[in-house]
Amino acid sequence: MATLSQWIEGARPRTLPAAVSPILVGTGAAYQTGHIVWAYAVLALVVALALQVGVNFANDYSDGIRGTDEVRVGPVRLVGQRLAAPRSVKIAAFACFFFAGLVGLALVALSGLWVMIPIGAAAIVAAWYYTGGKRPYGYLGLGEVFVFVFFGLVATLGTMATMTPPTAAGWWGAIGVGALASAILVANNLRDIPTDREHGKRTLAVRMGESGTRIFYVVLVAVAFVMTGLASFTSPWALLTLLAAPLVIRPMQAVVGRATGRGLIPALAGTGQFQLAWSLLLAVGLALGRA
Repeated sequence: MATLSQWIEGARPRTLPAAVSPILVGTGAAYQTGHIVWAYAVLALVVALALQVGVNFANDYSDGIRGTDEVRVGPVRLVGQRLAAPRSVKIAAFACFFFAGLVGLALVALSGLWVMIPIGAAAIVAAWYYTGGKRPYGYLGLGEVFVFVFFGLVATLGTMATMTPPTAAGWWGAIGVGALASAILVANNLRDIPTDREHGKRTLAVRMGESGTRIFYVVLVAVAFVMTGLASFTSPWALLTLLAAPLVIRPMQAVVGRATGRGLIPALAGTGQFQLAWSLLLAVGLALGRA
């Protein structure tokens, strides 16, 4: 039976910056317009965190029962390492999804943004079928699309929309957040190419190959800096995000330097730290440019 610390590690807390980042940017963009409701921002953060943990448990369960996680480099795999019963991990995943749905409904009811109900439902369905079901789209190379859309555009613009209509700055921030969230997944899948290929998991990294995947990672990081430039036209303070640049040097060196296996673990952690710092600084920069 898994210990509490193993359950916590199985929830993959290092991925949580991907959930926090879009809420920061969406809130900063809303503050820039002069329309901010802090309670909505907190509720949006709770939804994002619950969804992220739910996705992690769902992936653990689905990859574990398929045997994909039997030989892995990286965090604890509860099912793959036989630390917890598959049913228990599945229940944990759905409990997180249920909690995210309840809090999301409360946010919708308070904000009156009813269009978020079908969007939120789609996010939960997409979270499960990333690696779940008979034909998981994560095995078809579409995982990055899910991450970009739901942990980039939807989370960022959805947070902002509960308070005020999305602006150009909100869109630039959402694209940047989505690109960096995708970069985290790309680094993860780059590390897992050998085992994914062996188990028939045709991720985008497997399809593109190592060289193509490394180039794609660099492009995604570059997109974030391009979005910095565009956001600076709405608030020059958005250039504060450049202060986060040193954090991406080590991850970039690992990816471009052709590191493999455990050598890519710093790229995963470092990209998450960079995304969080970039998002926080952008949120502050947009807030300082308040109209």
